[in-house]
Amino acid sequence: MQRGSELDLPYLTMESDAFAADPLPHFARARAEHPWLARWVLGYVVTDYKAMRDLYAREGEMGQLYDQIVEIMDAKNTRWGDFQQRHMLNQMGPAHKRYRDMLQSSFTPRRMNELRPLMRQTMNELLDEWLPRGAFDFEEFASYYPISVMCRMIGASPSVVPGLRGAMEAIGLSTSMDKRWLPAMQEGVERMERFVVDLVAERRAAPHGGQEDLLDLLLAIRDRDELTDLELHELLIFLFVAGYDTSKNMTTLVMNLLIPRPAMYQRVGQDPDYAKRVLDEALRYHSTTSTQRVLLADMEYRGVVLEKGAIVWFPMSVAVHDERYVSDPDGFDPDRKAETAHIAFGLGPHICLGQYLARALIQEGLQLIARRMRNPRTTGPQGWRPFPGAWGIRGLPVQFEMGEA
Repeated sequence: MQRGSELDLPYLTMESDAFAADPLPHFARARAEHPWLARWVLGYVVTDYKAMRDLYAREGEMGQLYDQIVEIMDAKNTRWGDFQQRHMLNQMGPAHKRYRDMLQSSFTPRRMNELRPLMRQTMNELLDEWLPRGAFDFEEFASYYPISVMCRMIGASPSVVPGLRGAMEAIGLSTSMDKRWLPAMQEGVERMERFVVDLVAERRAAPHGGQEDLLDLLLAIRDRDELTDLELHELLIFLFVAGYDTSKNMTTLVMNLLIPRPAMYQRVGQDPDYAKRVLDEALRYHSTTSTQRVLLADMEYRGVVLEKGAIVWFPMSVAVHDERYVSDPDGFDPDRKAETAHIAFGLGPHICLGQYLARALIQEGLQLIARRMRNPRTTGPQGWRPFPGAWGIRGLPVQFEMGEA
């Protein structure tokens, strides 16, 4: 049995711009050199789908990494650092379950299906505003959609969206672990905190008389002393941030896949079931998320001992882009027969709480885009976001003709 530190493992430059622009060949090369494990500057990288599933089944032997991220960023006792260490994703066991139980009923498949008309209304309003331009940055356009939907879910006016967008862009860089972004991330958390504090105060002063929304639910929990004011405010910030980058980036990635496939794009606008299959194939092909854990004790797997304290990365966004688990992994085929299920939303107790929201949001948005934005063209991505964290396109210029509303 060998220790991971003694192995000559392939090295992945996941922090580089070149890697972010085209990560798939790097993972293919790494798997050719070692069947399931690689390194990068901040620890191990698990490159094999089955290994990811096996190791996540042992999540009790692993902890979250946000405390280490704050230390790496020299951000202890800062507002951004405190938020990272206290938010829902950094909790394990009963502490994490406590938050999840509070929110679970608001993010069920049934509840998300009830919100589809709201999603369609939001996207139609955005298209009404943006389509007359004839050309724009699709990534920027897509960024307004998840924030606007979340605003409506908590009863906030969509007029606040432009002021929140920059804050969430900054906070979304948190797991890139690049100190250049720390001032912007600090300001982002402070900006979001001011927004949620004012939002709660306004709702307290003037309760609305309509159907109970997500903010009403959280305020009722607070009134039962099951949350402190700080926990309430930070949970609201988390709900905005958690669904922003991932949904916006995934919508843009799918659009980039569809533009060179005009027949597929047109069919998405006509066939809701097909749009659902396109999204599922896109989540297999390359979604947005890599997750990470720190080992609480030595962990043995397939004859290798990974050391206590080691940081282990799980690039779930490319886990099923592997011919060992799916035929023709480099092909984009929404009609492919079911093979290995993707794990784009994670695994285990921390599987994405908002996965049904994300699925419904993106599917409804893409259908309306394909129906109303005709013959889209692009010169391609202007850049790419860092691969560790919430990966995606940075700027996707498009030109098009307007279709009927």
